[in-house]
Amino acid sequence: MIAAHVLGFPRIGAQRELQVALQRYWQAGAGEHAQAALLETGRALRREHWRIQRDAGLDFVTVGDFAWYDHVLTTLVHLGGLPARFGFEARNLTLAQYLALARGHGQQPPLKARQWFDTRYHYLVPEFDAATRFDGGVDWLLDELRDAQHRGHRAKVVLVGPLTLLWLANVHGAELDRLDLLPRLLPAYQKLLAALQVAGVEWVQLDEPVLTLDLPQPWCDAAQHTYRQLSGGAPRILLATYFGDVSGHASWLKASAVDGVHLDLVRAPQQLSAFTEQWPRDKILSCGIVDGDNVWRNDLAASLHLLEQVHARLGDNVWVASSCSLLHVPLDLAQQTRLDDALRSWMAFAVQKTTEIALLRDAVTAGRTAPHVAHALDACTAALNTRRTSARVHHALVQRDVARLDTAHTRRAAPYAVRESAQRARFNLPVLPTTALGPLPRTDAIRTAHAAYRQRELPHFDYLEAMRAEIRHAVERQHALGLDVLVHGEAERDEPVEYFAEQLWGMAVTDSGWVQVDGCRCVKPALIYGDVYAPEPVTVGWVAYAQSLTDKPVKGMLTGPATMLQRAFVRDDQPRAMTALQVALVLRAEVAALQAAGIGIIQIDEPALGEGLPLRQPERDAYLDWVVRAFQVATGDAANDTQIHVHLGDAADDMLPAIAALDADVILFGTGRFARTRLDALAALPSPSAIGTGIDGVHVACAPDNTQMLASIDAVLTRIPAPRLWVSADCGSTAADWHCVQTVLSNLVAAARTARAALRDSPPVRRADHHCTTSA
Repeated sequence: MIAAHVLGFPRIGAQRELQVALQRYWQAGAGEHAQAALLETGRALRREHWRIQRDAGLDFVTVGDFAWYDHVLTTLVHLGGLPARFGFEARNLTLAQYLALARGHGQQPPLKARQWFDTRYHYLVPEFDAATRFDGGVDWLLDELRDAQHRGHRAKVVLVGPLTLLWLANVHGAELDRLDLLPRLLPAYQKLLAALQVAGVEWVQLDEPVLTLDLPQPWCDAAQHTYRQLSGGAPRILLATYFGDVSGHASWLKASAVDGVHLDLVRAPQQLSAFTEQWPRDKILSCGIVDGDNVWRNDLAASLHLLEQVHARLGDNVWVASSCSLLHVPLDLAQQTRLDDALRSWMAFAVQKTTEIALLRDAVTAGRTAPHVAHALDACTAALNTRRTSARVHHALVQRDVARLDTAHTRRAAPYAVRESAQRARFNLPVLPTTALGPLPRTDAIRTAHAAYRQRELPHFDYLEAMRAEIRHAVERQHALGLDVLVHGEAERDEPVEYFAEQLWGMAVTDSGWVQVDGCRCVKPALIYGDVYAPEPVTVGWVAYAQSLTDKPVKGMLTGPATMLQRAFVRDDQPRAMTALQVALVLRAEVAALQAAGIGIIQIDEPALGEGLPLRQPERDAYLDWVVRAFQVATGDAANDTQIHVHLGDAADDMLPAIAALDADVILFGTGRFARTRLDALAALPSPSAIGTGIDGVHVACAPDNTQMLASIDAVLTRIPAPRLWVSADCGSTAADWHCVQTVLSNLVAAARTARAALRDSPPVRRADHHCTTSA
């Protein structure tokens, strides 16, 4: 029969109950009472989420998608294969040890975190070497399964698949290939699958999003072998692909021994035809037709039309599903009191998406005229028609301004050499100028003021004064430390994208639309629902106030177009490139307003520029083209003596030409580790821009002293000439305390001054040898 299911469900709770419980556990010293409270929170959340799926009418509840910290780590601890450096025995792993893998243990740093494909979520990276053995692990999954079965649920178990687990891992040892470990890993999967079969599990979902990547041929061959080997002596296997097109694997997937295949028909609807043609009669095709990675209401009529066509060809071998796990969307729209009724009617969070999936199944099986189906289709059509025609969504002036953009809008007034001379004359900065990259610590006073203001307990004027006091404090501290270019600290911004969203038309924020971005951190992504427009400048007042306190330059701080989109739920009714241009026009006006207020250095933060890169190479160039164009539009009106900084996070090697094409005056990398591993590539950039490499310190427990920082500067100077180099702390320090930040910045300034003195004592470099942004 046709079934309805989700690939996974949010695990944090509507009010971040899991995050809060973890924080209390750590604050209490991981004691027995704290662990009992944490275990009870997890158990209650799992049961509540199963209840939601059952009450929505889904045919399965998903077991195995819960994780105390991360689902990749959780799959690993079921199998064994833990890093030997921790000294933990996988079969007897405790909850405290599991969390130590995520947080660090003694002198052992935690497992590294890395972006989960192109989502905002970050998983923990497995570590394997030649000695790694997969000898089995904890029985937590079986315990959760028994709990679900005891409560009467029909459970479908989900695990990260073996190919994806290996692909995502770091492998230590020059002679070891990740695929070399597959023969050791598969028996561990077989043992676990056999245990699940004994426990009465009918279906196991093995997630293989790695199949959407440009895999080398040996990995494609290994995929076919893997699923031939796993399909015996196991529950029925649903091989789940998502985040892209897997039509290139269609022939072997159709012929494979797995009992079902899941397709992401939101990201890649075009792949469906490759699978429906000659689909095996005994195999399930799971259609991921409800978007698990965005918050917009499903077009039920359009989805039903597609499902009816598939059903006509495949019969009841069709399942209806979310495109991917609902981990990536907030839990329940019903709890969002800050959204008005019209906007809410256009959206669906996890709870609402389960209802959409069940309804689509009913529509296929019972027909469009079934009363509850007909009513839901009519309501959906009415809401979507309202959205399509709403003046809140479509702004004629914004659309006109975007249509008028041409190449002239993407060029600075003069080439870099002319701008560099004008900026040097205006700012007269020393060689190796020092600066902070972003927001300064969120003090208790800042948090208290924000909370009181949101609750309307603090009058607007008092809130302004509280923020000004924090800005004065930030400027005074930086001035005393001797930084050359200051930041105002961003005390007024709880979260940068959310701050802009609150000021802009076409954007909105929720009160509790929490989404997990890693094991212990959640965010509330902004919503971009319409054409984006700024009725007035957003940042000028705060930065101009900071500049009035000092004769040193204070940077204006803006969030870039790519990061604004990556950290938000973006409208799905127009290309993302178009939305990026609308945001770019807002920033262009903001740059002009900052210039008019006398702000001469403007930093545009794009730490997420690389996070939005498409997973497959053919689409990457198109993405980089439009993000570069959006940045150029944002900065195209900057005067020659206005210095544009771009702050970036990690970036793939193939991004470096695009970074050069941004035509920023200074390129600031948020982590020194990234820059130092790519010194040759950075030195060879076709852009003459200055380079800033973050000196690590703000995010580590023991800040490097000025000698260690000087060594880092000297290492960079071997490839980047001094006139092109800026020195900064690594990216934003909101979570740090002022003592740590002050120590880092003080050491950084001292190291830069020592390096300057050494440069003065060394043989001079002819000015014609290098482009220069500063004066010695």
